[in-house]
This record gives sequence, structure tokens and C-alpha cells, in this order.
Amino acid sequence: MTSLSIDRRRLMAAMGATSAVALAGCLNSESEPKQTSEPTTKTSDEGLDPAKPTDVDRIAADPTDLPDPVDWSSPRTHEIEVTTTERIAEIEPGVTFKYMTFDDQVPGPMIRVRRGDTVRLTLTNAAESAVVHNIDLHAVYGPGGGADDTMVDPGQSATIEFKAMYPGVHVYHCAVPDMDMHISAGMFGAILVEPEDGLPEVDRELYFGQNEIYTNGAAGEDGHHEFDYDGMTSEEPTYVALNGEAYAFTEGGYGPITVDKGERVRLFYANGGPNLTSSWHAIGNVWETYYPNGALASDPDHYVETAPVVPGSVATAVIDTPVPGPIKLVDHALSRVVRKGMLGVIQVEGEAEPEIFNPEP
Repeated sequence: MTSLSIDRRRLMAAMGATSAVALAGCLNSESEPKQTSEPTTKTSDEGLDPAKPTDVDRIAADPTDLPDPVDWSSPRTHEIEVTTTERIAEIEPGVTFKYMTFDDQVPGPMIRVRRGDTVRLTLTNAAESAVVHNIDLHAVYGPGGGADDTMVDPGQSATIEFKAMYPGVHVYHCAVPDMDMHISAGMFGAILVEPEDGLPEVDRELYFGQNEIYTNGAAGEDGHHEFDYDGMTSEEPTYVALNGEAYAFTEGGYGPITVDKGERVRLFYANGGPNLTSSWHAIGNVWETYYPNGALASDPDHYVETAPVVPGSVATAVIDTPVPGPIKLVDHALSRVVRKGMLGVIQVEGEAEPEIFNPEP
């Protein structure tokens, strides 16, 4: 069976056959001579090694696992600890890859504070890491967004303190000189700085991240995939992943994310990149309220069908759920959906609403 047929098989399982047919500043100011990545030791014409034992059961962050909305009205100080790790995990069943992460997940954990709060952040690089890591937070006034002062060798820690002075939801990522590789391997997340008056109340919130993974294998090809620098340089990814995996939140993965009919749902969508702009779209729904580029202090757009989410930004959207059924989250550059893994499903549960949508009139 060819790798393409394997990939198509997994897509059909993930989407359901009918749906598949229907769908048919970040640079460091000082580039220190430290090792920031391991050399690639295999080339594609040598074939793939067998899949390796995994270090973690899954790399995909749970989209429902994010901090509660801000409920305080005066500035406070937050002590936040984040660990950088390097883990073997599956991109999809039978396909292993060495990820780089914040706290063993992609995207990294959301940091949530209020404008005016102070954050004391300690970054620790796990002792078993092979290379140095750091963190650049787009919500920080300071050299490299904190990256210059958080460059840590394996087994070491660094602490910075900053005031969250401007509202919005922003990307953070590793920003060593080899940053594009580290981000592609999973090192990005979101920091949310709520306005002083908070965000409008919703029934539920979800947190997703998109990134490209460049490997020396084909999508769906079983075995251990090594990182491919040539593919990254030419911006031709093997996978375009949602929360670091292919088709993770589908029936063929961990299952769809379920919500109740009538719920108003806010989604945070971080594009780590490192290279591709996402054409973010919800099949069967619309971005009823949409904040581009994390600009929560600006007036939102409404009823947006497809929105560009550029690398290094976080979009925020709110959807209504008036009818039951699947809402498919995709990048509307659709080859990324059909062939590279970029699909997740929100399943709306509840009684039918034939006055809004009737499949058998």
C-alpha cells in the first residue's frame, strides 16, 4: 500500500467517507554559538527507520484545557513555571517523530492574565534535553520578548519578570537561532492578556494550534520520521497539524470535541507556523464574532466565513451552535486537509432544528 493510499484511508476514517468526498521580532539580538538542534542523520532516499517507542501517550493538547476567564479587578502577580522538553510521540498511528514542546504538549499551555498584571516566569530546560531552548512571548516589552534572558541549557532554569501592559492574545515560541525548526517541532503556544473589563461571557472556550511538520517521510508513511531542513526551507511540509498531530480530534483520533446545541463557544487559534498562513474556516458554521491577530481591544468583525491567521499570531472567534452535527475546523488551503492532517471536529449535540436545517425536506 502506498503512503498516499495510507493517508487517504486515514482521512476517510477521520472524516467519514461522505464528508471526505464532499470536501474532495523574534530573532535573538545575540546569536550565541550554542547547539540549538541536532543534525539530521537520515535522508529520504535511505528509507525510514521503524517507529520508535514513544515517551508520552499523546502530544496533542486537550482543547478544553485552558485557564478560567479572569475574575479579578485589580493587578496581581502570577508565578508561572514552564518546562521545555524533547519527546518521541506519534504524529498519527504508526508515525513517530521527535517533538520539542513546552510542558509535553502542542500547543504549549495557555498563559492567562489581566492587563496590568505582573508575571514572574521561570523557564526550565529538562535535564534530558539535547539542546538549548528559550521563550519569546509576544506579550512582552523587552529584549526578544524575554528570549534573550531565558536561553537555558539542559538541566538549567532562568526567571524573568514582566508586566502585561497591552491586551490581546499573543503567540509565544522558542526563539533560539534555529527557531524555525524548534517551532515546527512543536515549540509554540498562546498568552492571553485580557482587557481590564474582561472578555464577553460565553458558554465554553477551546484552544487550538496549527503548525507545519517537515519530515523525511511521506504523510502516512509508517516509521520514524526525522526532521527535514530542506522541506522547511522550501516550505513544503509533510504534515500541517492541529495541536501537533494529524486528524487528532476526529473519530479516527481522540474523538471530536463535543458541545451542546445552543452554546456560544469562543475559540483561540494559534498559528505557530513557522511559515504558512492558515485560511481558517469552520465547515457548517461561521465566525460570528472574529478578532484577527489577537486584537481583543479592537472592534471585532462579524459573520466571517474564512479568515487568514498569519504565522506568529492568535485569532479569536466566537461561534453559535443552533443545529446539531459536526463543525469541521480546517485550513481552507484544502490539500492540507485532504493530504496533510489539518482537520478537527466540534460535534454539536442536541435535538434537530428542521426550521434552520432540514436534510430531508
